[in-house]
Amino acid sequence: MSYQCPLCQLPLSLEQRSYRCENNHQFDMAKEGYVNLMPVQQKRSKDPGDNKEMMQARRTFLAHDFYAPMREHVATALKTALNNDEGQILDIGCGEGYYTHYFQQYLAQDGNNYQLFGLDISKVAVRYGAKRYPDVNFCVASSHKLPFADSSLAAIIRIYAPCKHEELNRCIEQGGVMLTVTPGSHHLYQLRELIYQDVRLHDEIPEQIEGFELMSESKLDYIMKLTGQQADDLLQMTPFAWKASESLRAELKQQSQFDCRADFMIRAYRKM
Repeated sequence: MSYQCPLCQLPLSLEQRSYRCENNHQFDMAKEGYVNLMPVQQKRSKDPGDNKEMMQARRTFLAHDFYAPMREHVATALKTALNNDEGQILDIGCGEGYYTHYFQQYLAQDGNNYQLFGLDISKVAVRYGAKRYPDVNFCVASSHKLPFADSSLAAIIRIYAPCKHEELNRCIEQGGVMLTVTPGSHHLYQLRELIYQDVRLHDEIPEQIEGFELMSESKLDYIMKLTGQQADDLLQMTPFAWKASESLRAELKQQSQFDCRADFMIRAYRKM
């Protein structure tokens, strides 16, 4: 375990059900098994993260496994890129653990000794994930100030998740791996054209990260055949849901089938 104190950056030690540093900063584990490492000073609102409607929509949509092909693709890329058969792996922006738990199970099939960590700013999402997936180490924390020791992570996974490049460099070990998933040019195009008059295609230019080398890049692209309700759930878990009118949502939910394109760019980087 390599958590560090978010207040003073000293190592945290687990004593019974509390994490404590030498400066006596203490962070108690919740009954569900996660730890909150986001001090009040780092919060921008009382309850940061997605609202309850967005989380429920995401939970319902992901349960239908429309994003399972992407999840499997990332798991395969991760396994291929890893150097060793043990270490700590962090999923940034893990939400309720849909991807994180799968990665844990996938890597464990070969008897590897990896510890999976899930990090999110939403306490509600992390609480749910920790209760459902006890094999994952969940924490509430900021992705811009990771509560992990220097060079302590074998890999970081970022599925649409932001993170400061300095923190990636600091926390990933030499030769370690970073996996990213970003929208491909036509991701959710059919939904977006319902909302915007002029739909701009997503940029597919790879992220440039100092100290990291791009090892592999692949595009995953397929049509999801959704019911109207599933399409509305998908809409509600996206940032452009705020621009969708109630009449548009009502019309969408009434459709018997809505075909929507999933389009992902999946990249693996190695820390040089």
